[in-house]
Amino acid sequence: MPSFKLTRFAPTPSGFLHLGNVYSFIITASLAQKNNAKILLRIDDLDQERVKKKYVQDIFDTLDFMEIPYHSGPKDMVDFEKNFSQSLRMPLYSQALEDLKKKGSLFACDCSRNKIEKMDPKGYYTGFCRTRKLAFDLPDVTWRIKAPLHQEVKIKTITEGKITRKIPGILADFMVKKRDGLPSYQITSVVDDIHYGVDLVVRGKDLLGSSLAQIYLSGFLPKNEFAQNTFHHHNILTGANNQKLSKSAGDTSIQFLRKSGKTPAEIYQMIGEWMGSKEKFSSLEDFKEIL
Repeated sequence: MPSFKLTRFAPTPSGFLHLGNVYSFIITASLAQKNNAKILLRIDDLDQERVKKKYVQDIFDTLDFMEIPYHSGPKDMVDFEKNFSQSLRMPLYSQALEDLKKKGSLFACDCSRNKIEKMDPKGYYTGFCRTRKLAFDLPDVTWRIKAPLHQEVKIKTITEGKITRKIPGILADFMVKKRDGLPSYQITSVVDDIHYGVDLVVRGKDLLGSSLAQIYLSGFLPKNEFAQNTFHHHNILTGANNQKLSKSAGDTSIQFLRKSGKTPAEIYQMIGEWMGSKEKFSSLEDFKEIL
């Protein structure tokens, strides 16, 4: 088993954390312990349309209630707003965007989501604005990186070693700067991981495409080791009709379960059962042997 220095919990405060979020934390904590790595709490709060303070506070409440430790990052809401909010790292994101633009890796695009869907029923971006040479400072344009359809990317994984996978079609020429002028998730996530020195990224399998896109993106940024990171994409806990758990589904939120009288031990047991395991779980440590 390789050795790592730092991994992270990276929740987005767009809703109350649910069983699936805690499941991901459990896997991250397990891998960190096995590899003697530290854990950073990194809260992705740049999307102000979705982010609410009560959801940020819920992250601290959930980690505390479930007794899930981490080693660096904000300790509470005040510490987060003062020292760790993504808004404080805007100069880093802006510099990365400028670096990409100077390299000629980007193009401006004025296509709406509706227009993109009309051009391709799957919602794949067709590269319509690649050669239009729109000015980057026009109002209401997005910035896209030139990422060809099904671009192959090498990725290092814990379970399979170094493999080659294709960026999914929905991420062809993916956005790095949104219409509202804010940097996209793909670029902020890369810049943050480089900034903090993360070398182990743990995510659900639904974010494999984002990992591939981010590795590709990192290759156009100034000297960095992001592409050398190791990734682990775990299974997703699913609910009714085999659907991924959603932050809008209140009955699986830790906040709802806590207010309903569930103890941490009972919630850990629920997660174990949703995993399909017959083992008995009552704490974070109980998962270490089977993950």
